[in-house]
Amino acid sequence: MDIKVTDILEMKKKHPCGGSRFIVLRAGMDFRVRCEKCGREVMVPRVKLEKNIKKIIREDKADV
Repeated sequence: MDIKVTDILEMKKKHPCGGSRFIVLRAGMDFRVRCEKCGREVMVPRVKLEKNIKKIIREDKADV
């Protein structure tokens, strides 16, 4: 999967706070993601994260 920093991931399972969207802060073998609802940051292994992604939301920026 092509996941980049600043992408927003909508997950299949919800975070305990009730939010299901996470912002990618760091990508690699492990991902550091932040819950959009409560702000908690979590390190997750790539394999586990990729299995639980429902949708990737990316804001494409046009070069001006």
